[in-house]
Amino acid sequence: MKSTDNEKAVSHTSIFEKQLLHKKIVAQSTLKQRKAKLKKLLGAIEITYRKEIQKALFDDFGKSPAEVDLSEIYAVTGEIKYALRNLKYWMRDQAVSTKLAFIGSSSKIKYEPKGNVLIIAPWNFPINLSICPLISAIAAGNTVILKPSEHTVHASALIKRMLNDLFEEAEVAVIEGGIDVSTGLLKLPFNHIFFTGSPEIGKIVMRAAAENLASVTLELGGKSPTIVDETADVAAAAKKIMWGKFLNAGQICIAPDYVSVHRSQVNAFIAASKKTLLDFFGEDTANSLDYTKIVNDQHHLRLNSYLEDAKSKGAKIVHGGASDLTTHSFEPTLVTEVTADTDLMQKEIFGPILPIIVFEDIHEVIDTINSKEKPLALYIYSSSQKKINHILKNTSSGGVCINNNDLHFYNHELPFGGINNSGMGNSHGKFGFMAFSNERGIYRQHIPGAVEWLMPPYSQLKQKLINLTIKWF
Repeated sequence: MKSTDNEKAVSHTSIFEKQLLHKKIVAQSTLKQRKAKLKKLLGAIEITYRKEIQKALFDDFGKSPAEVDLSEIYAVTGEIKYALRNLKYWMRDQAVSTKLAFIGSSSKIKYEPKGNVLIIAPWNFPINLSICPLISAIAAGNTVILKPSEHTVHASALIKRMLNDLFEEAEVAVIEGGIDVSTGLLKLPFNHIFFTGSPEIGKIVMRAAAENLASVTLELGGKSPTIVDETADVAAAAKKIMWGKFLNAGQICIAPDYVSVHRSQVNAFIAASKKTLLDFFGEDTANSLDYTKIVNDQHHLRLNSYLEDAKSKGAKIVHGGASDLTTHSFEPTLVTEVTADTDLMQKEIFGPILPIIVFEDIHEVIDTINSKEKPLALYIYSSSQKKINHILKNTSSGGVCINNNDLHFYNHELPFGGINNSGMGNSHGKFGFMAFSNERGIYRQHIPGAVEWLMPPYSQLKQKLINLTIKWF
């Protein structure tokens, strides 16, 4: 018998309340205890569950073991190892300078966990985008409820089983389910919510968080533009862009969404792109073991509608275009002569279709980028530092790669996140630790200070001292 919505809500509330009672213990966990938890998680991902993770993602949408290793396993193990090396320094109180006007005092920042946190993860990289924020939350000393996606049932079930084996429910709990479950969880008074998904759902999450004045980290998406100018190495650019775009069959928030190519390079770019796709996946991508499938019927039909809309408005398919709803295979597709009013140019594609836009003047490209919402990523292929600087100066995005794409995600020294419509807040490395931490400012008076001389009642002498303080301090 299936549980009723009310029974589910009671269960979720019970788990939340259990964590609420336990959060003080978790918050006071030591460096040694937090590292032990991370090491346990590392062993599970790297060794114990690695083969099961590969199988689950193949069952969910045909990912090859090598792609799972690179985009799911390595992303998580790299994040854990980086945290293990640096957590000691992140947890330390940070001494900061104190103005001379406050002589006799000291100041510091203490990093404290935010408390009870909710992580809502997406389906496109279910292990990576569930476990990486969990790593940061554990490192910062929080209790966690993790809600994985209902669209990748095998991966979500495995995440639940794995984390149930590793953690007590009062510390880390996994709750599966669909929209009703997410809606119920969002009503609970979490201290912080970390959401990865679309801007439309991000707005719903933010509205729900506002009801409890919970802080949020929103990892969203958008139309990440790619530029190939007249000075770029076209063959190298095509290879990297084809990899970055068609990894996971384009179902990735930081994939190049459309590419603007200088007119002098466009023919060479198309030729190099076609050759690269054949080298990567062969002629029969439907049966390629190295090419991922579309996750479900809904997204497959959405992509088909985008392509049909573009074709009806004059777009030309120069490579690929075939798909099979039964098997969820969708060929890597290159499209030219795409007009601005098409779904391909108005909506985030999130799939294996790449519009190729021809430009003459870089200002055309910049105007196009700035006419849209700020993207999660911007990719620039150029050998001219002057042109690169010009693009950077006149655009805004969450992150940037120059002469590559996607790889900024893997550099733990860089903040990863969007801006406005593409998200808010950052993750990865210390930035992830900070997302789940409260920076508590602590001021301490050691000996009587100058401030006492400025307290009421105010005299002419005190006014002179105040004037001097304003002028010199």
